[in-house]
Amino acid sequence: MVKTVIIEAHGGPEQLRIVDREVGDPGKREIRIRHHACGLNFIDCYQRSGLYPMEMPAALGMEAAGVVEAVGEGVTHLKPGDRAAYACVPPGAYAQARVMPAAQVCPLPDEISFEQGAAMMLKGLTTHYLFRRTTPIKKGDTVLFHAAAGGVGLIACQWARSEGIRLIATAGSDEKCALAVENGAEVCINYRTQDWAARVKELTGGVDVVMDSVGADTFEGSLDCLKPLGFMISFGNASGPVPPFEIAKLAQKGSLKLTRPTLFAHIADHATCQQMAAELFEKVTSGAVKIRIDQRFPLEDVADAHRALEARKTTGQTVLTL
Repeated sequence: MVKTVIIEAHGGPEQLRIVDREVGDPGKREIRIRHHACGLNFIDCYQRSGLYPMEMPAALGMEAAGVVEAVGEGVTHLKPGDRAAYACVPPGAYAQARVMPAAQVCPLPDEISFEQGAAMMLKGLTTHYLFRRTTPIKKGDTVLFHAAAGGVGLIACQWARSEGIRLIATAGSDEKCALAVENGAEVCINYRTQDWAARVKELTGGVDVVMDSVGADTFEGSLDCLKPLGFMISFGNASGPVPPFEIAKLAQKGSLKLTRPTLFAHIADHATCQQMAAELFEKVTSGAVKIRIDQRFPLEDVADAHRALEARKTTGQTVLTL
Protein backbone atom coordinates (compact mmCIF):
# COMPACT_ATOMS: atom_id res chain seq x y z
CA MET A 1 0.00 0.00 0.00
CA VAL A 2 1.27 3.48 -0.86
CA LYS A 3 0.01 6.97 -0.12
CA THR A 4 -1.65 8.57 -3.15
CA VAL A 5 -3.34 11.96 -3.56
CA ILE A 6 -6.79 11.85 -5.16
CA ILE A 7 -9.86 14.01 -5.65
CA GLU A 8 -13.44 12.72 -5.61
CA ALA A 9 -14.98 15.96 -6.93
CA HIS A 10 -13.69 19.07 -8.71
CA GLY A 11 -13.17 22.15 -6.58
CA GLY A 12 -10.62 23.93 -4.40
CA PRO A 13 -7.53 22.57 -2.63
CA GLU A 14 -9.79 21.21 0.12
CA GLN A 15 -10.79 18.46 -2.33
CA LEU A 16 -7.33 16.90 -2.16
CA ARG A 17 -7.27 13.67 -0.13
CA ILE A 18 -4.50 11.20 0.72
CA VAL A 19 -5.52 7.55 0.53
CA ASP A 20 -3.73 4.21 0.69
CA ARG A 21 -3.70 2.26 -2.58
CA GLU A 22 -2.21 -0.99 -3.77
CA VAL A 23 0.41 -0.61 -6.47
CA GLY A 24 0.65 -4.03 -8.10
CA ASP A 25 2.99 -5.22 -10.82
CA PRO A 26 3.63 -3.60 -14.21
CA GLY A 27 1.97 -5.00 -17.30
CA LYS A 28 3.15 -4.93 -20.90
CA ARG A 29 5.14 -1.76 -21.68
CA GLU A 30 4.70 -0.51 -18.11
CA ILE A 31 7.01 0.11 -15.15
CA ARG A 32 6.62 0.39 -11.40
CA ILE A 33 8.53 3.39 -10.02
CA ARG A 34 9.19 4.37 -6.40
CA HIS A 35 9.12 8.17 -6.21
CA HIS A 36 11.64 10.26 -4.29
CA ALA A 37 10.03 13.63 -5.17
CA CYS A 38 7.05 14.91 -7.17
CA GLY A 39 6.66 18.13 -9.14
CA LEU A 40 3.92 20.76 -8.78
CA ASN A 41 2.39 22.44 -11.84
CA PHE A 42 -0.52 24.66 -12.83
CA ILE A 43 -2.02 21.80 -14.84
CA ASP A 44 -2.55 20.00 -11.52
CA CYS A 45 -4.68 22.93 -10.35
CA TYR A 46 -6.58 23.03 -13.64
CA GLN A 47 -7.41 19.33 -13.30
CA ARG A 48 -8.38 19.70 -9.65
CA SER A 49 -10.63 22.73 -10.28
CA GLY A 50 -12.41 21.21 -13.28
CA LEU A 51 -11.01 23.60 -15.90
CA TYR A 52 -9.63 20.37 -17.37
CA PRO A 53 -12.41 17.90 -16.41
CA MET A 54 -11.51 14.42 -15.16
CA GLU A 55 -13.47 11.30 -14.31
CA MET A 56 -13.84 10.75 -10.58
CA PRO A 57 -12.19 9.60 -8.46
CA ALA A 58 -8.97 10.90 -9.99
CA ALA A 59 -5.31 10.79 -9.01
CA LEU A 60 -3.32 13.97 -9.59
CA GLY A 61 0.25 14.90 -10.49
CA MET A 62 2.06 14.93 -13.84
CA GLU A 63 5.77 14.64 -13.00
CA ALA A 64 8.07 12.89 -10.57
CA ALA A 65 11.47 11.24 -10.18
CA GLY A 66 12.57 8.09 -8.45
CA VAL A 67 13.89 4.55 -8.91
CA VAL A 68 12.44 1.91 -11.22
CA GLU A 69 11.38 -1.14 -9.19
CA ALA A 70 10.07 -3.42 -11.94
CA VAL A 71 9.52 -3.40 -15.69
CA GLY A 72 6.94 -5.16 -17.79
CA GLU A 73 7.25 -7.00 -21.07
CA GLY A 74 8.50 -4.87 -23.96
CA VAL A 75 10.32 -2.24 -21.88
CA THR A 76 13.90 -1.99 -23.12
CA HIS A 77 15.10 1.53 -22.22
CA LEU A 78 14.73 1.04 -18.45
CA LYS A 79 15.56 -1.71 -15.95
CA PRO A 80 15.06 -2.24 -12.21
CA GLY A 81 17.36 0.03 -10.19
CA ASP A 82 17.52 2.78 -12.80
CA ARG A 83 17.09 6.38 -11.74
CA ALA A 84 14.30 7.91 -13.81
CA ALA A 85 12.10 10.99 -14.21
CA TYR A 86 9.05 11.84 -16.26
CA ALA A 87 6.33 14.31 -17.14
CA CYS A 88 3.46 12.57 -18.90
CA VAL A 89 -0.10 11.32 -18.84
CA PRO A 90 -1.97 9.78 -17.18
CA PRO A 91 -1.96 11.78 -13.93
CA GLY A 92 -0.98 10.00 -10.74
CA ALA A 93 2.46 11.33 -9.80
CA TYR A 94 1.36 12.53 -6.35
CA ALA A 95 2.14 9.15 -4.83
CA GLN A 96 4.86 7.21 -3.07
CA ALA A 97 4.92 4.73 -5.97
CA ARG A 98 2.89 3.87 -9.06
CA VAL A 99 2.58 1.60 -12.08
CA MET A 100 2.54 3.60 -15.32
CA PRO A 101 3.30 3.47 -19.06
CA ALA A 102 7.05 3.37 -19.66
CA ALA A 103 7.41 5.18 -22.99
CA GLN A 104 7.74 8.74 -21.62
CA VAL A 105 9.75 7.81 -18.53
CA CYS A 106 13.36 8.89 -19.06
CA PRO A 107 16.64 7.65 -17.56
CA LEU A 108 17.87 10.37 -15.18
CA PRO A 109 21.60 11.25 -15.24
CA ASP A 110 23.46 10.76 -11.97
CA GLU A 111 24.46 14.44 -12.00
CA ILE A 112 20.82 15.48 -11.56
CA SER A 113 19.19 14.95 -8.16
CA PHE A 114 15.76 13.39 -7.72
CA GLU A 115 14.34 16.72 -6.56
CA GLN A 116 15.77 18.47 -9.60
CA GLY A 117 14.42 15.71 -11.84
CA ALA A 118 10.96 15.99 -10.33
CA ALA A 119 11.00 19.77 -10.63
CA MET A 120 12.31 20.09 -14.17
CA MET A 121 10.64 17.60 -16.45
CA LEU A 122 7.31 19.23 -17.26
CA LYS A 123 8.64 22.77 -17.13
CA GLY A 124 11.92 21.96 -18.87
CA LEU A 125 10.34 19.96 -21.68
CA THR A 126 7.80 22.77 -22.08
CA THR A 127 10.68 25.22 -22.47
CA HIS A 128 12.24 22.87 -25.01
CA TYR A 129 9.20 22.78 -27.27
CA LEU A 130 8.65 26.55 -26.90
CA PHE A 131 12.14 27.38 -28.16
CA ARG A 132 12.86 24.46 -30.49
CA ARG A 133 9.66 22.88 -31.80
CA THR A 134 6.95 25.54 -32.12
CA THR A 135 8.38 28.19 -34.45
CA PRO A 136 11.97 28.86 -35.60
CA ILE A 137 13.72 31.14 -33.10
CA LYS A 138 17.30 32.14 -33.86
CA LYS A 139 20.07 34.03 -32.13
CA GLY A 140 19.18 37.71 -31.91
CA ASP A 141 15.40 37.22 -32.06
CA THR A 142 13.29 38.89 -29.38
CA VAL A 143 10.86 36.95 -27.17
CA LEU A 144 8.34 38.34 -24.67
CA PHE A 145 7.86 35.91 -21.80
CA HIS A 146 5.17 36.37 -19.13
CA ALA A 147 5.43 35.08 -15.54
CA ALA A 148 9.18 34.87 -15.99
CA ALA A 149 9.97 34.19 -12.32
CA GLY A 150 7.88 31.02 -12.26
CA GLY A 151 8.91 27.44 -12.90
CA VAL A 152 8.92 27.55 -16.70
CA GLY A 153 9.96 31.19 -16.71
CA LEU A 154 13.28 30.86 -14.92
CA ILE A 155 14.27 27.94 -17.15
CA ALA A 156 13.20 29.96 -20.20
CA CYS A 157 15.29 32.96 -19.14
CA GLN A 158 18.39 30.77 -18.85
CA TRP A 159 17.62 28.87 -22.06
CA ALA A 160 17.29 32.11 -24.02
CA ARG A 161 20.54 33.47 -22.59
CA SER A 162 22.38 30.26 -23.49
CA GLU A 163 21.27 30.57 -27.14
CA GLY A 164 21.71 34.32 -27.66
CA ILE A 165 17.97 35.06 -27.73
CA ARG A 166 16.81 38.43 -26.38
CA LEU A 167 14.15 37.78 -23.71
CA ILE A 168 11.91 40.56 -22.39
CA ALA A 169 10.10 39.41 -19.25
CA THR A 170 7.14 40.32 -17.08
CA ALA A 171 6.51 39.38 -13.45
CA GLY A 172 4.30 40.48 -10.57
CA SER A 173 6.76 42.11 -8.15
CA ASP A 174 10.09 43.91 -8.15
CA GLU A 175 11.65 40.92 -6.39
CA LYS A 176 10.40 38.54 -9.07
CA CYS A 177 11.62 40.91 -11.78
CA ALA A 178 15.10 40.95 -10.24
CA LEU A 179 15.09 37.14 -10.19
CA ALA A 180 14.18 36.96 -13.90
CA VAL A 181 16.99 39.37 -14.82
CA GLU A 182 19.43 37.41 -12.67
CA ASN A 183 18.54 34.32 -14.68
CA GLY A 184 18.97 35.86 -18.12
CA ALA A 185 16.13 38.23 -19.01
CA GLU A 186 17.37 41.44 -20.63
CA VAL A 187 14.76 43.41 -18.70
CA CYS A 188 11.74 42.45 -16.59
CA ILE A 189 8.64 44.64 -16.32
CA ASN A 190 6.51 44.65 -13.17
CA TYR A 191 3.03 44.28 -14.64
CA ARG A 192 1.41 45.46 -11.39
CA THR A 193 3.07 48.89 -11.49
CA GLN A 194 3.77 49.52 -15.19
CA ASP A 195 1.90 49.49 -18.50
CA TRP A 196 3.79 46.42 -19.62
CA ALA A 197 2.53 46.38 -23.22
CA ALA A 198 3.53 50.01 -23.78
CA ARG A 199 6.92 49.37 -22.17
CA VAL A 200 7.56 46.31 -24.37
CA LYS A 201 6.81 48.30 -27.52
CA GLU A 202 9.02 51.13 -26.29
CA LEU A 203 11.91 48.72 -25.71
CA THR A 204 11.55 46.61 -28.86
CA GLY A 205 9.22 48.20 -31.39
CA GLY A 206 7.56 44.77 -31.50
CA VAL A 207 8.75 41.28 -30.59
CA ASP A 208 9.16 38.23 -32.82
CA VAL A 209 7.48 35.77 -30.43
CA VAL A 210 5.30 35.97 -27.32
CA MET A 211 5.24 33.03 -24.89
CA ASP A 212 2.18 33.47 -22.67
CA SER A 213 1.08 31.07 -19.92
CA VAL A 214 -1.04 33.66 -18.09
CA GLY A 215 -4.03 33.57 -20.42
CA ALA A 216 -6.99 35.89 -20.09
CA ASP A 217 -5.22 38.84 -18.41
CA THR A 218 -2.41 39.16 -20.95
CA PHE A 219 -3.74 37.82 -24.24
CA GLU A 220 -4.86 41.05 -25.94
CA GLY A 221 -1.80 42.99 -24.79
CA SER A 222 0.46 40.20 -25.97
CA LEU A 223 -0.96 40.37 -29.48
CA ASP A 224 -0.34 44.13 -29.46
CA CYS A 225 3.34 43.55 -28.61
CA LEU A 226 4.04 41.46 -31.72
CA LYS A 227 5.66 42.86 -34.83
CA PRO A 228 3.94 42.12 -38.16
CA LEU A 229 4.07 38.39 -38.93
CA GLY A 230 4.88 37.73 -35.28
CA PHE A 231 4.06 34.45 -33.53
CA MET A 232 1.91 34.16 -30.41
CA ILE A 233 2.28 31.01 -28.29
CA SER A 234 -0.52 30.75 -25.72
CA PHE A 235 0.43 27.79 -23.52
CA GLY A 236 -1.36 28.27 -20.21
CA ASN A 237 -4.32 29.74 -18.30
CA ALA A 238 -2.98 30.96 -14.95
CA SER A 239 -5.42 33.90 -14.91
CA GLY A 240 -8.22 31.97 -16.59
CA PRO A 241 -8.85 30.74 -20.13
CA VAL A 242 -8.60 33.13 -23.06
CA PRO A 243 -12.14 34.19 -24.06
CA PRO A 244 -13.35 33.72 -27.64
CA PHE A 245 -12.07 36.35 -30.06
CA GLU A 246 -12.46 37.24 -33.72
CA ILE A 247 -9.78 35.54 -35.78
CA ALA A 248 -9.80 38.57 -38.11
CA LYS A 249 -7.90 40.43 -35.36
CA LEU A 250 -4.80 38.49 -36.37
CA ALA A 251 -5.00 40.03 -39.84
CA GLN A 252 -5.73 43.50 -38.50
CA LYS A 253 -2.71 43.42 -36.19
CA GLY A 254 -0.24 42.44 -38.91
CA SER A 255 -0.92 38.92 -40.17
CA LEU A 256 -0.04 37.41 -36.83
CA LYS A 257 0.24 33.69 -36.16
CA LEU A 258 -1.27 32.00 -33.09
CA THR A 259 -0.98 28.53 -31.59
CA ARG A 260 -2.18 26.79 -28.41
CA PRO A 261 0.22 23.85 -27.92
CA THR A 262 0.45 21.22 -25.20
CA LEU A 263 3.52 19.40 -23.99
CA PHE A 264 1.83 16.02 -24.25
CA ALA A 265 1.32 16.31 -28.00
CA HIS A 266 5.03 17.02 -28.41
CA ILE A 267 6.20 14.06 -26.30
CA ALA A 268 3.63 11.50 -27.43
CA ASP A 269 6.22 9.74 -29.58
CA HIS A 270 8.66 7.72 -27.46
CA ALA A 271 11.81 8.54 -29.46
CA THR A 272 10.97 12.24 -29.64
CA CYS A 273 10.34 12.39 -25.90
CA GLN A 274 13.63 10.69 -25.09
CA GLN A 275 15.53 13.01 -27.44
CA MET A 276 13.92 16.12 -25.95
CA ALA A 277 14.77 14.90 -22.45
CA ALA A 278 18.38 14.22 -23.45
CA GLU A 279 18.72 17.77 -24.80
CA LEU A 280 17.15 19.18 -21.63
CA PHE A 281 19.47 17.12 -19.43
CA GLU A 282 22.45 18.42 -21.42
CA LYS A 283 21.37 22.00 -20.73
CA VAL A 284 21.31 21.22 -17.01
CA THR A 285 24.47 19.11 -16.73
CA SER A 286 26.43 21.69 -18.76
CA GLY A 287 25.43 24.42 -16.32
CA ALA A 288 23.56 26.46 -18.95
CA VAL A 289 20.33 25.93 -16.99
CA LYS A 290 20.19 25.62 -13.21
CA ILE A 291 17.08 24.17 -11.58
CA ARG A 292 16.08 26.43 -8.72
CA ILE A 293 13.83 24.79 -6.09
CA ASP A 294 12.39 27.52 -3.89
CA GLN A 295 9.53 25.65 -2.20
CA ARG A 296 9.27 22.18 -0.69
CA PHE A 297 6.07 20.74 0.77
CA PRO A 298 5.60 17.29 2.32
CA LEU A 299 3.12 15.21 0.32
CA GLU A 300 0.71 15.55 3.26
CA ASP A 301 0.66 19.34 2.72
CA VAL A 302 -0.27 19.17 -0.96
CA ALA A 303 -3.31 21.43 -0.42
CA ASP A 304 -1.06 24.18 0.94
CA ALA A 305 1.19 23.76 -2.09
CA HIS A 306 -1.79 24.27 -4.42
CA ARG A 307 -2.86 27.37 -2.51
CA ALA A 308 0.60 28.90 -2.74
CA LEU A 309 0.86 28.22 -6.47
CA GLU A 310 -2.58 29.63 -7.29
CA ALA A 311 -1.89 32.75 -5.19
CA ARG A 312 1.30 33.28 -7.23
CA LYS A 313 3.35 33.18 -4.04
CA THR A 314 5.93 30.81 -5.50
CA THR A 315 9.09 31.39 -7.50
CA GLY A 316 11.16 28.90 -9.44
CA GLN A 317 10.27 25.26 -8.88
CA THR A 318 8.17 23.60 -6.20
CA VAL A 319 8.41 19.93 -5.18
CA LEU A 320 6.46 17.59 -2.97
CA THR A 321 8.78 15.56 -0.75
CA LEU A 322 8.27 11.92 0.22
